[in-house]
Amino acid sequence: MANVVLEFKASAGDSEPQNRPVLIVGQLNNLTQTNWTQVKGKLQPAVSEKVWQAALTALNPNPTDSCPLYLSHAAVAALPSRVSRHNSPSSAHFLSRLVRTCLPGGTSRCILVVCERSDVFASACAIARAFPIFSRRSASSRRTEKKEVTVEFITVGQDNGPLDLTILQCLANAADGVRLAARIVDTPCNEMNTDHFLEEIKAVGTELGISPVIIRGEELKQKGFGGIYGVGKAAVNPPALAVLSHKPDGATQTIAWVGKGIVYDTGGLSIKGKTNMPGMKRDCGGAAAILGAFKATVKQGFKDNLHAVFCLAENAVGPAATRPDDIHTLYSGKTVEINNTDAEGRLVLSDGVVYASKDLSADIILDMATLTGAQGISTGKYHCAVMTNSEQWEMACVSAGRSSGDLAHPLVYCPELHFSEFTSAVADMKNSVADRENATSSCAGLFIGSHLGFDWPGVWVHVDIASPVHAGERATGFGVALLMALFGQASDDPMLNQVSPLGAARINAASGEPMARDSKRRRLV
Repeated sequence: MANVVLEFKASAGDSEPQNRPVLIVGQLNNLTQTNWTQVKGKLQPAVSEKVWQAALTALNPNPTDSCPLYLSHAAVAALPSRVSRHNSPSSAHFLSRLVRTCLPGGTSRCILVVCERSDVFASACAIARAFPIFSRRSASSRRTEKKEVTVEFITVGQDNGPLDLTILQCLANAADGVRLAARIVDTPCNEMNTDHFLEEIKAVGTELGISPVIIRGEELKQKGFGGIYGVGKAAVNPPALAVLSHKPDGATQTIAWVGKGIVYDTGGLSIKGKTNMPGMKRDCGGAAAILGAFKATVKQGFKDNLHAVFCLAENAVGPAATRPDDIHTLYSGKTVEINNTDAEGRLVLSDGVVYASKDLSADIILDMATLTGAQGISTGKYHCAVMTNSEQWEMACVSAGRSSGDLAHPLVYCPELHFSEFTSAVADMKNSVADRENATSSCAGLFIGSHLGFDWPGVWVHVDIASPVHAGERATGFGVALLMALFGQASDDPMLNQVSPLGAARINAASGEPMARDSKRRRLV
């Protein structure tokens, strides 16, 4: 998978399956709507129309099914015929699985997706997840040839015309962002420490013509970033706050994405056990997703100010490590008594969101993090957990999850009941809850929000992606598609406009009425 080049084309051209293996995939009702003339160029002469129709008749998805068409060179696969209201209509997770298991081998292959136009974006991102980049297998490192996978869409339903070049470029950039995020998350800390992550940020900045702002090491301490500095000060590679800023002419609002970039989490002196520590290279998943999304979003054209804030640190053990009972002053000016050094993500993010408010004057702040193991208990392995001070944005996140394939579900937002979990006798708050059976994922998010202030007038969204950031031992690039869809109304791109849940044309699903907007946030709220 590591050497796969993924291309999106309006037409992949005709070729016999023994020369270019092919997988045709879609919901069964969409496959049956497909005209033989639309697929025969990729199947004949090995597969006749009679064989094609027989294969469609044989498919019985429960929830999925597949059928070989010609030896190991051609196959057709069916997605679930229907999904529940908390799933994506694109069946994105099933599509990723079918591509991984049913796509024939070869150096040049084709995936033909049959779907409605509204599912194209989520389907493209789902396919990208099936082709991770990072690998250190010795056999793969010896292979120099690139394998090509060409993706073509046949759209059905009302808007069933071919995809234009603008849409195909959007799909390519989104897929590139997903694979970039997944590569960073898959890379172990000996190759992805804070130095390496900064190089990734600089590389994206160079490609976009943006110079990053970097605050690092002792400078963090001097400027009052007690959260980021306190978490990362024991590591060989110093912690950092890095910012990429896109500031176009005519912007009417300022948006900040703040990512947790813990390149490795030992737990600090509250150290993790031998079974819980493996996999903690993934604790930078929020920052990785924001980097991938920022790159893709800016490439597609973004109308408003957009800042990507990366809170980078390694939570290491050493003589300089933060101790339980230490008290740190965060960038908000509030003091925090450390009662759990393994609750470090909220500390770095608290500095990040306050920087976004104070220094970047953000109207809308979204933080994304692999924050709590409890997220997987709260919303599961497929849905990230969302908490926000805005009911409209809560609904928008759920809607964007369905349209992008990066599923989302709300957490309880109730600071007046839950924030007392952080009560400290000697500081403004502790960093970990008193009762671990009382909405711990919600409480972790509230800790971050408290540094902004629960009366902060802007929109704040917290996204916990701890479980969906990986599937088994592989990263998913989760979060890239969600961010692109959620903020798509501020994009110049028509595909992102279509999948965005926000803006004048969008309807409040609960009330059936258009979402209210004000002049400050005229595009997004």
